[in-house]
Amino acid sequence: MRVRRAELAAMWALQTAEWRDTAQICSQWREASATDPRLLVSRASSGWWEVLAERGLTLLITREYEHLVIAASAPAGRPRLSFLPMPHPSGLVVDRGRGRVHLASTRNPNQVFMLKPATGRVERADSQTRLPKGGPLVPVSSTFYPGSLYLHDLAMLGSSLHGSAVGHNAVVTLMPDGHFTPVWWPRCVERKGRPVFERNHIQLNSIAAGRTLRDSYFSASSTSLGRLRPGHLNYPVDRRGVIFSGSTREPVCTGLTRPHSARLSDGRLWVANSGYGELGSVSDGVLDVVTRLPGWTRGLCLVDDVAFVATSRVIPRYARYAPGLDVESSRCGVHAVSLSSGSVLGSLEWPYGSQVFAIDWIADRVSNGLPFAVGSRRSRREIEFFHTFLAG
Repeated sequence: MRVRRAELAAMWALQTAEWRDTAQICSQWREASATDPRLLVSRASSGWWEVLAERGLTLLITREYEHLVIAASAPAGRPRLSFLPMPHPSGLVVDRGRGRVHLASTRNPNQVFMLKPATGRVERADSQTRLPKGGPLVPVSSTFYPGSLYLHDLAMLGSSLHGSAVGHNAVVTLMPDGHFTPVWWPRCVERKGRPVFERNHIQLNSIAAGRTLRDSYFSASSTSLGRLRPGHLNYPVDRRGVIFSGSTREPVCTGLTRPHSARLSDGRLWVANSGYGELGSVSDGVLDVVTRLPGWTRGLCLVDDVAFVATSRVIPRYARYAPGLDVESSRCGVHAVSLSSGSVLGSLEWPYGSQVFAIDWIADRVSNGLPFAVGSRRSRREIEFFHTFLAG
């Protein structure tokens, strides 16, 4: 077969130009170079940036269906938004003791990325660009796991990384070599004393991490191994959701609707009751609602007396999963809520946004964001940064 030289030259030119965008390499995802700029358009209400500045926080926010991780900070009172493209990011957790971020990318296979702040640069004769201020978080490793885990929430228990393996109805430890071990599951997923790991039955989707598994709590959409499973349009959800105790493996709170993002703070157990747009704490087995917000509440972190809780739009085909919401008016954003009064101190919303999954925080003195600034990308500066960064 004779191949024309011009045809080969065109192929070589295309191959040489491919995989040059730093966003593609960071996320190991070809389409990362084509983020729709509308997804980054935001509006902040009065008080939002002041809440972050006063507490010295950088918030990290995963927007799963838009394949984005967003960082919001206000170092020295100056608002800063940055981002990292990532295939379907879901759970994230900041290991504040080690200055690391673990981030789940839940496609098949699942991946967990580890990010660290850039703290220095390689001295090079061919690059004089200064290290950006604020130690942007950069991916330094990625570990692959079977897609059947269907990882949602991530949590640190002691020094070990754990994930809610929704596809296995269990919580698993995640090792950096790709190994995982089921370490906790509710009693309701056992048949004849053996756990059912073969498929998702109860949407065990979040971890309120205590010191140990026994001190922790876990949210799920139901307590039954039925014919209908999560994802089926007719799957019963209203008031079927629960919080499980790590020690008893039995429910300690019932009557919830698609609960997510269970978290512990100062001995209180908080949860987002997604299907009703609520945030509340568990008291005597009942959800004590602190506030209702305009959307599907999912994504929660607690800092002192403030809860940062996200709202998402409701996907129309799953409208019946949100019986307590006005689907048409639901919004995509993050809201700072006073835990004492329930009042909203400030909000950041994305008019073209859809789904938020998780939120966590890191001190802005450690890192004030991600490598790509919202706005016009500066390819030369990005190239030189990734050419020389050191992550300590």
